[in-house]
Amino acid sequence: MPEPAGLDPDAPLRLAYLTYRGKPHVGGQGIYTRHLTKALVDLGHSVEVLAGQPYPILDERVPLTELPSLDLFNDHYPGRLPAYWEFKTRYEWLETAQFLTGVFPEPLAFSARANAHLSKRLSEFDLVHDNQCLGYGIAKLESKIPLIVTLHHPITRDRMLEMDHAKNRFKRWSVGRWYSFVKMQGKVASKMPRVVVVSENSIQDIHTDMGVPLDRMRLVPVGVDPDLFKPLDTVERVPGRLITTASADVALKGLSYLVEAMAKLRADGHDISLTIIGKPKPGKSMDLIDEYGLAPYIQFVSGVPDERIVELYDEAELAVVPSLYEGFSLPAIEAMCTGTPLVATDGGALPEVTGADGETVFRCRKGDADALASTIRDALANPEARARVGAAGRQRVLDRWTWRRCAQLTVEQYREVLEMPQNVRKLRRNGRI
Repeated sequence: MPEPAGLDPDAPLRLAYLTYRGKPHVGGQGIYTRHLTKALVDLGHSVEVLAGQPYPILDERVPLTELPSLDLFNDHYPGRLPAYWEFKTRYEWLETAQFLTGVFPEPLAFSARANAHLSKRLSEFDLVHDNQCLGYGIAKLESKIPLIVTLHHPITRDRMLEMDHAKNRFKRWSVGRWYSFVKMQGKVASKMPRVVVVSENSIQDIHTDMGVPLDRMRLVPVGVDPDLFKPLDTVERVPGRLITTASADVALKGLSYLVEAMAKLRADGHDISLTIIGKPKPGKSMDLIDEYGLAPYIQFVSGVPDERIVELYDEAELAVVPSLYEGFSLPAIEAMCTGTPLVATDGGALPEVTGADGETVFRCRKGDADALASTIRDALANPEARARVGAAGRQRVLDRWTWRRCAQLTVEQYREVLEMPQNVRKLRRNGRI
């Protein structure tokens, strides 16, 4: 008996997009969610976002369905214990049980909530797009409706770096326990028919660390809005001003190395200041800021619109990405797109993304505060090189990465997944064809 015909390949799609965490202004999850869903709607598709806290900020055409967690790791009371009246469903018990055993609970709990919610709405969507939740509930959902996932980078690298920086055996055990959800993500990702990955570096690392077959993964780089992130003639650069993005003070992001580099430069007589897009949070970097007396020269900025972030980039003489590892790095290409010359390490996919040293980026070794300070010093001393690298960096982004192109490539992956025989049968069973 012949397989039933699938969806019209030119028909607009109805998409459910999942993100267990969508911080609006910093962190790749929320930025990716906001801009990709907007670009998908611009292409004529219908998108509904289902999210946990912190909720993403979306285009007005993209509806948000809240699937609230207990929000145990909110910015005001991270690691809080929930009150008894907050337990309304079995998912609150699941989330708390995971938390009390030392495991980060949000991916598993959100996936269970998403499965329960969408299982009642299978006839409303053609496909579900999961943004790096990869809880066991996602695997259950994939058995009912066509599904695709984005895996930005393997969280195994976060775990490895955090364990390397742990000061004692108990801390190493605690970090390993916290990141034990990564094993679940690897199992679920390996079962998915298609995994969208944002860089070649991440594809290889996901295959090595998580065992996801190479033939299941496809490269779809993320993007930037070149009409928003652009040089501003009305803004003057502040001498000695640096800018970086830090969604969290974790080893992976390397913020502590930038703080040390800044201390070295100021000790040598350089009038350096730093803008950090993000909130100050307890951790090694804040301890170093206090130790070196750098607080008067560092400002944290959060909760501001993209337009203000562009102004901040244009006020800086250099943008810095000091990461020990990146699966792609949205802050890097956003900075480059504004024409702000970029200093970046060789961590993870950064060389793949930022291009050749001295042409589109000033490169230095990861995890080396001396090398970072030297690179910043040399770049600040050479305005002609900064102008050349800034202009070439913007052109590199314009040639390769826009959100519209990201959305177009993502839709190509949607179409391929929807044409798989098992997914045609799901669509028919759900009444979509």
